This record gives sequence, C-alpha cells and structure tokens, in this order.
Amino acid sequence: MDVRDKVIHQGIANDAAWVGRLAADFENTELDECIGVASFCVMPYIALFVHESYAKLASIDPALAGLLSGDFQAIVARSRHSLKLFEDTKRRIPGQLEYFRDEIFTAHANYFTGNVSSDFRHLETDLGLFFYASRLVSTSHVANFHLGISPRETLAMTGQEMMNFSKQYGRYFGYLGAQVPVEGGATFFSRMDPRKMGEVGNDVHSTTYYANVFDSPENLDLNALLTVFRCMVNFARTALSSSGSEGVVDYTEFKIKFLTVYQVLASLEVLRSDSEYSLTSRSDRALQGILDAPAARAVMDRSARPFRNTLMHYNLDRRLDLSKVDLDSPVFNLASAYYPDCRDFGDLVDMVERVLVQTSAAIDDWAES
Repeated sequence: MDVRDKVIHQGIANDAAWVGRLAADFENTELDECIGVASFCVMPYIALFVHESYAKLASIDPALAGLLSGDFQAIVARSRHSLKLFEDTKRRIPGQLEYFRDEIFTAHANYFTGNVSSDFRHLETDLGLFFYASRLVSTSHVANFHLGISPRETLAMTGQEMMNFSKQYGRYFGYLGAQVPVEGGATFFSRMDPRKMGEVGNDVHSTTYYANVFDSPENLDLNALLTVFRCMVNFARTALSSSGSEGVVDYTEFKIKFLTVYQVLASLEVLRSDSEYSLTSRSDRALQGILDAPAARAVMDRSARPFRNTLMHYNLDRRLDLSKVDLDSPVFNLASAYYPDCRDFGDLVDMVERVLVQTSAAIDDWAES
C-alpha cells in the first residue's frame, strides 16, 4: 500500500474510532441533558465520514454495500452536503434559501401551528432554540437541515424509526472497526457541562425570530440560513473548545473545527461576492470584519484548499510532495506544508482556534445588533 492509500485508510480509521468513542461517551447518564443537542450538532460530520469513506472503499470492499440501503445512502448524502452551505454546487444560495422556505419553514409551521383557535394563534411557536455556554448552538430548523431527512418525514418519525436510523450508522462504523470502550471515549462530549445547557422551552415563532436577526426582515430566508452558520461556529467554539485531559488535540475533533470554520467563511465569501443579494450596510460591514480579519484570510488562503480537501475527502492532493507526508505526525505533517507560517500542528491549531473565536463572536454580534 503506497503512502496515498495509507493516508486514506488511516484517516478513515481515525474517524471511525472517534465515532466509537463518542458512542461510549453518550452512554454516560450524567450527561443526558447534553446528548440531544450534541448528537444533532455532530450528525452532518458523522454523515460526512460515512459518505466519503464509502466513496473510497466501496470499490474494493463490496460488503460495504450491504450495510447501507439506497434510502439511507441518500439521507447520508443530503446530510453530508448540508456542510457545504453556499458552496453546494447544486443548490447554491437560491436553492438553499428555497429549501429552507418551502420545506423546513412550511413543514414546521404546519406541524406546530394552527392547532388552537385564532384567539390564541399568537401564542403558538414553531422554532426551538438550543443554547450551550450562553451561545446558540442549534435550533429545530438547523437540526432538521443537517439531518438529511425531509422535514415532513422527520416530524412524522416514531422513536423506534429514529432508533433504526441510528443503528445503520452504528453497523457501518462497527464494520470499519469502531469499538465502544467501556471506560468511556474521552471525546469532547465527556467534557461537556450539563449546567451550561440552556433552559428547555426556548421556543419562539420563526417568522418573528428571523425578522430580528442578521439582515433586514425582507431577507427572512437568508437570516434563517445565516442562523445555521451561527450555530455551527458556536458549537465548535464552545463544545469542541478543549483538548483532552493530556492536552492532546484529537484528529477528528480538529477536523470538525477546521471544516466548520472553512465552510462558514467560504460560504460567507460566496454571499459577499454575489451581487444578486442586496444586504444592509450593517451586514456589509459585518462580512468585511469577518472575512478580512488577518487570521481568517490566512486560514482561507487559496493555496491551502488542498488541505481542506484532504480532511474532507481523505485523499492527498496529486501535486503534493510526498516526502513531506509523515503518517506518525498529526494530520500527516500537512500543517506546515500548506501553512508555511505554522511551524507545526500546534501553530495551526492555535490559528484555527483564534479564527473560530473571532468568527463566532462577530457572527453573534451581527445577529444580535
């Protein structure tokens, strides 16, 4: 097996092992208050691991096909592609806005409202808000967007159907070698603090909420999509902010943080560059502050795109000097190869953390100001 294949297999093994350790941490009953929100927040990344590993391994391991039904593969693909945000080449900005408006808005509004007499309609809500460490990390709309299942089907699913859906993920990662250690997995979830979870019952009317965040009320659909961005960076900043007990940065958790920062910033750049969308001057200033920050520009440097691609798709760029690859080093020693100003992986971790903190704070300010 050459070094390119070894990188693919080791990356897949790292992510599969992490999923097994996460499953072990989910069994900690002291953290039951956190599991619902955390599981929805990591779902698109777990779908990413399935989608990309299957694409790499299916041709050499036909047994994988028996683990994933056609319907489940479609769900995984939709969930994984939700991470592309405005870089989704099929939906792009118009398609994402249309999906939110015609599918998520409509399904949730129809399900949760119109169930009481007209005198009490104003009291009905159709959007749940979920906080961790005083920051918005998910909503019922965001969770549905990332799940990969149509909103109408999601709202109609029974608990057993949802359990069967989760078991397909479990069988797949088990086949890849994931194990559930009895002593716990020491993932980010083991370090979450139930006391930092927001109060249950933060439910609002979606139209009113989206009219008062980010851009003008006329851009309601855009404000809803920007709330997805906000939740992604806030979750990565708060729940994924700490390294393990020995100060070691986990490969998969770094990968999630990097891809979160990268995809949010790339999508905001798509928005800024699209003249079709007229934003308020306040939004223009917010985008400028986020995207033109020196650290953000360093992370998003065009020459580093292949690094993002390796984390996303597992394979090395064909133009990479293979002598720089070290299978025993964090992220295969690619940090300094693509980010020359970083002496080592630790420098890249610090830079990504800095961008994450800055971006999270700026997006929160944009939403609430």
